[in-house]
Amino acid sequence: MDIVTSYALELITPKHQFQVETKSNVSIDVKIYGELDYLLTQEAMARFSSERDDSDMDQIWLLQHPPVYTLGTSCKQNTLNPSKIDQVKSDRGGQITYHGPGQVVMYALLNLRRHNLGVKGLVTKFEQAVINALASLGIKAERKVEAPGVYVNQAKIAALGLRIRRGNSYHGVSLNVDMDLTPFLNIDPCGYKGLKVTQIVGLKQNTNIQDASYLLLNSFVELL
Repeated sequence: MDIVTSYALELITPKHQFQVETKSNVSIDVKIYGELDYLLTQEAMARFSSERDDSDMDQIWLLQHPPVYTLGTSCKQNTLNPSKIDQVKSDRGGQITYHGPGQVVMYALLNLRRHNLGVKGLVTKFEQAVINALASLGIKAERKVEAPGVYVNQAKIAALGLRIRRGNSYHGVSLNVDMDLTPFLNIDPCGYKGLKVTQIVGLKQNTNIQDASYLLLNSFVELL
């Protein structure tokens, strides 16, 4: 990716931007975007995580991606059948998944030392944030020890993927809200053959993408 493309995200103005504070009095800069290209977003997160120092404020990005299959660093699979949807290599951990409109993506660009967190601790907080957000909607969800993510009635509703660089995290969690789930049928989601996926709509009809985004954000910040 050339320098112009690498810096292009800085020209995109967030729809909303504000600060939140954790219980341990750490301020985080929250940026609410619309739809952003996956590779462009990844490049921007990676660059920020590589170049930041201890004085830089942590950030949380909330956004959606255009339709895309992403293949994590452990992935040896592709789509089950040819598809017009792009497949891209991601530097997050994990297997193959799908992102598309109607899915909330929350990326956490955190200095882990600042929050006294390791990788497992951060994964747990992501999962618990989703579980708590769904509980506020009256949806009972759970985690699986052998399969990271969050599940409702054995169907996956949220997927996780992380990258740690110089003690800083990026990537995060995706929560299915109101999207076309059909593209998931063309993959083994997160590497699990026949794994079913679900979303908030159908479980809780009156929840939109904006409401779900803020529920997820608030649930996550409360746990930090």
